[in-house]
Amino acid sequence: MAFVTAVTLGICCLGLLLWWKIHVPSNLPRNLPKIPVYVSLLGLWSDLGQDEIYDRWLRKPLEQHGAVRFWFAGRWSIFVIKPPYLTDLFRNEHIYAKAGNQKKIPWSVMASLLGDNIISSHGDNWRLYTSIMKPGMTKHNFDCRPLVNKSRRLVELLLQAQSRTATGRGVVINPFILRYAISVMGQSFLDIDFQCLEDQENPIFELQTTIKRSIFKPFYMNFPVADKYPAIFPSRARAFTLVKRFENLLYEVIRDRPRTGSEKKHHSDNDQVIHMLEQALKEGKITEKQYRDNLKITFIVAHENTQLLLNSMFYQIGIDQQVQDKLRDEIIATGVANPTADTVNKLPYLTSVIYELLRLYPPISQLTNRVAESDALLGDTVLVPANTYVGWNAYGVHTSSANWGPNAKDFIPERWGLKVEEMQRKFRRDTIRGTFIPFNAHTRKCLGQAFVLLQMKIAVFELVKSMRWKVDPGYKLKLPGAGVLAPVGCRIIFEEIEIRGQVSEAESADGDVSLYDGGDL
Repeated sequence: MAFVTAVTLGICCLGLLLWWKIHVPSNLPRNLPKIPVYVSLLGLWSDLGQDEIYDRWLRKPLEQHGAVRFWFAGRWSIFVIKPPYLTDLFRNEHIYAKAGNQKKIPWSVMASLLGDNIISSHGDNWRLYTSIMKPGMTKHNFDCRPLVNKSRRLVELLLQAQSRTATGRGVVINPFILRYAISVMGQSFLDIDFQCLEDQENPIFELQTTIKRSIFKPFYMNFPVADKYPAIFPSRARAFTLVKRFENLLYEVIRDRPRTGSEKKHHSDNDQVIHMLEQALKEGKITEKQYRDNLKITFIVAHENTQLLLNSMFYQIGIDQQVQDKLRDEIIATGVANPTADTVNKLPYLTSVIYELLRLYPPISQLTNRVAESDALLGDTVLVPANTYVGWNAYGVHTSSANWGPNAKDFIPERWGLKVEEMQRKFRRDTIRGTFIPFNAHTRKCLGQAFVLLQMKIAVFELVKSMRWKVDPGYKLKLPGAGVLAPVGCRIIFEEIEIRGQVSEAESADGDVSLYDGGDL
């Protein structure tokens, strides 16, 4: 009898604890629709993509009300997609402060991985990190040579993989793209060639891949409180160990890298982010932990956007051969063998395709990393209680017919205009209005957006002129259930093509191309 009583009490306590975790706080605005908790938990048992989840459960209430109450990462938050709400949120960081995992769930594996960094921090720390790192992220003289040469190596590896694949079967592209993205990031921001495309057993690549598989488990993303109890959840103990291994390996590889002579007291135009971080550490401006945290975040974010967007690019223009052919005609018509920023920034159709990819496949599609410092009125309409987290869904914003018309869910590069200048104006205008937010907006917009755009243009230039491709007929589009947005497990069939057109005599045959010479978008 005592045993039955104890079990009953235990079940009741667990039930009360679960209710306490998932009940809607009474201070959240009741006039906003409440999205059922099970929608957030679909990733535990469903293989639905976030596009399917959004269309079925979120689109109608969000487009009707502009905001909803949404259970995310173990707490109730307010989710918004209405442009006036977004502009208010992004413009007023003194009201809606950036609050990454180090503040939201400081005990978690994610907080251990990312730490306090230039993206997630707020106030004095953010201003400190920005003063150190921003010049290396927003400079106008990125070297295009790594982008061109690594893109060409990617072409070689994809064609080699296709030659080893059965006829009519496609190549799984993401592992190759991830290797490419890490390699370019290393050469452009960390003054090192990680050799991920050359070394098939590269330890940095292998550890990064293992971490992504281990950390982003739906259960732990929805219930991060479990990370407090690694003794009960052994997989989280292993995840903490993996994160520390990655941090130490990255630190040691960067510390022991061959020096290029760029390290000096006064910054030059050729300095990279790592040089600035090392100098700040040497001068005592930042602690070793702050150095390590910002080293890790640079490694992660400086390759992830491009990795995700290239997956989407291969899929989208793999199913739309007219777009691919039109791109190829524009690129070959340049007669350029070794593209520079000046080359690619003048190409209107290439520019419009990249912008449209960002609209329909925003790489980081969903974030909840703003917290109200005090009671606030979002957009003069929605009451946001103090300490409430506010998030948004870029996919929802970008596919809303109110923002982009009745064909908002269709891939139409021509919607951006005909001239590059016209497209850039629209890019900036829609970002300010809160209708186009792949890189966030206002003071906390992504500092690396110009580099991502340049890297994408160079990569597409090289890929399209060297190969044609189509999506494997057996592949059906599958997007992740939450978070990042890109096709999962996409298989592509590649075919090498002869490069048509004349090459400018001014171009060298050895691939020695000039530096990035401008172009803000």
